Amino acid sequence: MPRSSAIAAPPVDALLRRYDTVGQPLSCRPVTQGLLNRGYRLSTTRGAYFLKHHLDGDQAAIVRQHKATRRLQTLGVPVAPPLEDAGGGTVAVIGGRCYALHPWVDGRHRGGAQLSTAQSRRLGALLGLVHTCLAQVMDGAASRSAAYDSADPEETFALIDELLELARGSRPRDSFDTLAEHRLLQRRALLAEHAGRRPPPGGGGGWVHGDFHPLNLLYRGAEPAAIVDWDRLGVQPRAEEAVRAAAIFFVQPAGQLELAKVRAYARAYRRAADADPAELAAAVHRVWWERLNDFWILRWRYQLHDRRADPQFPAASALAVWWTREYEAVCDAFAG
Repeated sequence: MPRSSAIAAPPVDALLRRYDTVGQPLSCRPVTQGLLNRGYRLSTTRGAYFLKHHLDGDQAAIVRQHKATRRLQTLGVPVAPPLEDAGGGTVAVIGGRCYALHPWVDGRHRGGAQLSTAQSRRLGALLGLVHTCLAQVMDGAASRSAAYDSADPEETFALIDELLELARGSRPRDSFDTLAEHRLLQRRALLAEHAGRRPPPGGGGGWVHGDFHPLNLLYRGAEPAAIVDWDRLGVQPRAEEAVRAAAIFFVQPAGQLELAKVRAYARAYRRAADADPAELAAAVHRVWWERLNDFWILRWRYQLHDRRADPQFPAASALAVWWTREYEAVCDAFAG
């Protein structure tokens, strides 16, 4: 999805008329823009709030997210559920657009490089808490029959050929295009070598946050203050979310994982989520294969003409190569 060329200002006055306790508006400033939503810091005569514009407009899904976070809060999970309006609702539909008002959380994002080993351990325990609490507050029926396939390497080879043509034809050509071409050729060779290791269809899904990474976790000091952006709440293999999150939190600029921190994180996650080593090892294999076949950053750049993710490409593309070479060490860090 390319970036929208025009951003409509949120209908602040109409929105605040729905609430009895938030005061009169003073200012409304954009704080984030993404594919799933837009966010604003809304200051009023009563304080500061986070105003969220849900771009997908799926009101039923948004309400489900809101109910989940309110229930999670009662179980001690650090979240920032939306405020209820005068009628008890949490989603305001104005002009066909969906909005929600949340308390403003003062905090900052912290990547794995900013976390100590002890804090990495607490991060794993936190994600384990999220998964076990979601199992309590969400309907479990959806997870019983779910099946999850893995990427088909033949489809990936076709995508690589398409992206190679686009990267080679990019004008003006820059260092990103050169690196993209190198990584595409390298990945094609790796896939040809490891095509026989494609994972079989998997199962064992449960409710997960769906997008657990540093930009969706706010810290106040050394402790997590709020897990935000629950737009991708859904049913997936839980251990795979744990592995994906670690691969984002603990990746270094050169594409290596900080395995000592990964080990601390993974052991704490396994205890909190009651996940055994075999489950984590299977998840490592499936996420490794996923990374080997994944080119979302290049698809954004070359197919969608959206370059916002470009800065992530050097580390992300190097990680797939390093992970393949250090496969056993990565498995041991998660499951050992």
